[in-house]
Amino acid sequence: MANDEITGDVRVTQTQPPGRTLAATVNVSGDAAGILRQAAAGPTEVRLQRTAARATDDQALWAAIRDRTNAIGFDRYYEFINRVLCEPGDQGRATCPPVPCDAPTGGTQAASFGSPSVEARRNELLARPGIYGVDAYQLLKLATQAFLLFESGVVVEGMRDPDTGGFAVPTADGFQARECGDDVPGEAARLKRPAVTFEEIQGELDIYLASSIGNVGGRRLPYLKRIVSALPSLNSNAEGPPYCKTILQHRFNCPSLLELIWSYWHEEGMLVQTINAIARRFQNRRNGLRDPLVNLELDALRPLNNLLWGFIQDEYNRLTVQRRAYEYDHHYGLTLYGKAVSKFESADSRSRFIEAFHNLLHRTAMFYREDDDTTVVADAFSLLNALREVHLILAEGAHNQFGDLPWTARVEMLIMEWFLARPEIREFIRGRHMVPYQEIWMGAVDDMKRLQGWTDVTVTHFRELGVHGEQILLSIRYADWIVENDQERARNWARYWRPEIQRYLHAYFAATGVDLTTDITDTRIAADRYLQPSMHLRKRLTARRSRSALAQLPADSELLTYEVTDYAELPAAPRSRLLTRNRDD
Repeated sequence: MANDEITGDVRVTQTQPPGRTLAATVNVSGDAAGILRQAAAGPTEVRLQRTAARATDDQALWAAIRDRTNAIGFDRYYEFINRVLCEPGDQGRATCPPVPCDAPTGGTQAASFGSPSVEARRNELLARPGIYGVDAYQLLKLATQAFLLFESGVVVEGMRDPDTGGFAVPTADGFQARECGDDVPGEAARLKRPAVTFEEIQGELDIYLASSIGNVGGRRLPYLKRIVSALPSLNSNAEGPPYCKTILQHRFNCPSLLELIWSYWHEEGMLVQTINAIARRFQNRRNGLRDPLVNLELDALRPLNNLLWGFIQDEYNRLTVQRRAYEYDHHYGLTLYGKAVSKFESADSRSRFIEAFHNLLHRTAMFYREDDDTTVVADAFSLLNALREVHLILAEGAHNQFGDLPWTARVEMLIMEWFLARPEIREFIRGRHMVPYQEIWMGAVDDMKRLQGWTDVTVTHFRELGVHGEQILLSIRYADWIVENDQERARNWARYWRPEIQRYLHAYFAATGVDLTTDITDTRIAADRYLQPSMHLRKRLTARRSRSALAQLPADSELLTYEVTDYAELPAAPRSRLLTRNRDD
């Protein structure tokens, strides 16, 4: 029987509940011994795959957001300043409007964007017999504004080579000049494709931006087209200077991809307080009886001496803490805590943003748990509704100072980071060399925290909250979520931004102690989740200072303590008069 041929169809039927029958037909051809040997070899491996998602047209916008936010990071800014102010002749070029892949690099395309003025100011400054006053700082400020102008915009171009100024692709050995057909780093894994080139993403982005809404067309974001089409008495097809009855130039066709939440988290990370402490000591202003910066001496032969002078002299032209605090509240309902903002009375606050945004993050974490389970199909409609809610709240705060204050705050904080990255500062407050910081200015901030007795949470977590929070909110603000009723867009959004969202969730837990991924089973957990981040940071700082005060007491000091040796004697309860019966009665 073992050598007999078995040929035919075998029908396997499994009984199911009434009305359902599971049947399968298997064709069997071969000898019985071979079948038995195959069965004895072991069980057949069966794998379940994640539910496939249909591609949506807004995925190219997310690639542009990730590309541009990475391009305006501190490392790129640091290289840009060195290239423009220390290496003459390199003018760079602007990324918006996009430049074709085969377009030449050079100054002709950057002539209308102000780079020649930076070079002219630099040459004029170096031609002087002596450099005094605020001119050097003003040139640094102008170059910083030019950097943001060059690298901002809705476009996918890749970063710039620090040596040539042309667009480049990050590699393990640095940067390699980008050629036509180069792959976008990291996009293939996010979009689930074999390969994704810059030209493919840019072409998909052009299609997404070219859709017309009402009487508004052109290569612009659909969300902004929807807003412009509803504006009364305005020529929606024309852009011009701020003196005409037109749309403000470049803010409609090429908005800067900046979010003020980047500045908020860097301010909570003590970036501004660190540079302010250095500026106070630079002016010979003492901070308490034991000033930790008493030995700060910046000699007049090195550049930072003159640059800090210009920074301090330009104080009246910079944003104050109050200005930023009021705008944080207007954009996101986030508040600062400190003496500078003790009297805080805002006219318009996004009080529901924290609840909506943290609810979105919690629903996204729940979606990840369901999506990782390959036996179920994760529902994304609740995630879509949460995205629409945050989108509406963000749109309500996009008024008044929305166009200028985030830009100005970013310029000023980039300059502060550049100051802290200078060798003069790193020689004095160098930080811990063995700590792997993402950017070279961060060690000075952590060192200043230890010197001043501030929070012991590393600035790394605040930097990640700012960088990843900006990317997440930009993908919500500028996408057209209000008209979408397709859960595939929400599913693709959650999967695309999963690394950034999970890094944000971890950084928020590390900084505040609040885990946004847990389910709410207690009203106290809900109260902590929707509480201001500054209040959580204040509680941690107060607890740390209390522990430090106890640790600094001498060992033989007498503490005022009370020891319970016995319980207090309670007064005896009065006995009630009872009726008794005598024996003789």
